[in-house]
Amino acid sequence: MIRFIKDSKSKSDAEHTFNRTGKVPEVNDRPRVFVTRQIMQEALDLVGTVAEMEVWPDEEPPAPEILRERSSGTDGILTNIMDRVDVALLDASPRLKVISQLAVGLDNVDVAEATRRGIPVGNTPGVLAKATADVAFALLMSAARRIGESERWVRRGEWTLAFHPLRWLGIDVHDKTLGIVGMGQIGLEMARRGRGFDMRILYHSRTRRPELEAEHGLTYVDLPTLLAESDFVSLHVPLTEETRHYIGEKELRRMKPTAILVNAARGPVVDSRALYTALKEGWIYAAGLDVTDPEPLPIDDPLLTLENVVIAPHVGSASLDSRGAMCMLAARNLVAGLQGRELERCANPEVYQMRDNSN
Repeated sequence: MIRFIKDSKSKSDAEHTFNRTGKVPEVNDRPRVFVTRQIMQEALDLVGTVAEMEVWPDEEPPAPEILRERSSGTDGILTNIMDRVDVALLDASPRLKVISQLAVGLDNVDVAEATRRGIPVGNTPGVLAKATADVAFALLMSAARRIGESERWVRRGEWTLAFHPLRWLGIDVHDKTLGIVGMGQIGLEMARRGRGFDMRILYHSRTRRPELEAEHGLTYVDLPTLLAESDFVSLHVPLTEETRHYIGEKELRRMKPTAILVNAARGPVVDSRALYTALKEGWIYAAGLDVTDPEPLPIDDPLLTLENVVIAPHVGSASLDSRGAMCMLAARNLVAGLQGRELERCANPEVYQMRDNSN
């Protein structure tokens, strides 16, 4: 059974409650969950086999106060990166047994507080790495070969010459140096794509990955070296207090004037004001962004005045196959948590050790 809830001031729960027969179901003792956005129907059907659901129907996410209200009294929530799961929400949700995030990153979830309360937090690593790397490499190529800029030129009706040998010159991708910051699953997939273009691959990561270096032709370097030597710098790190504005003025000035920055991680990993200045004044050649700070990007944001930046609206995992797999994994995590089983993908597995120790 699914309930679509408009907002806290709309009609009563009973008036918004329905099942496939169109009848209001009887109250039962099945666990209750709140799904903060409409997701693939197959995933909702899976959750519906074990729980009563409220599904937020709007395109916009529920406001924080509504999210807290709808989460109170629930046993599980299925969230995404636009939902803030903080102490206030956890305080309002004393029955909460599981948080299942439809994403890899968890910067919107207070994982430490959830762990302290013994609540497992699920996420969806693995199933979106290839799709996200595809988009990151597409942005890299588009920025290098000026695809976005030239496409806008065509649409403005400015294509008046059939061909000119000195127009639309860009940067070659093949045989260049790709610097990857963050060698997780997406970073590794980015390296594989770079190797397909005969690129030299440098990487910098919190944890060195020597087991991958020989297999994939990777060279570990410190961040200043990576920035100075790379023709393309691609960011694949989680957003934490340490990585907020990880790439700022100092880092951008270290890069080559012919270099291109790609961000497929989180918008705040890059200082947007410093990036605008770098692109405007030619510290670097161009940028390709799948994420921005903020999101959505306001129409008057200065980055949108520049031709040498390609901006996509956070579509890294937005393929039918990948989003379908994400939804199903998030649903399985949610169901497992409701049933007291270990999550298939758990960001804080120490909660299980805590439970064992308390028994």
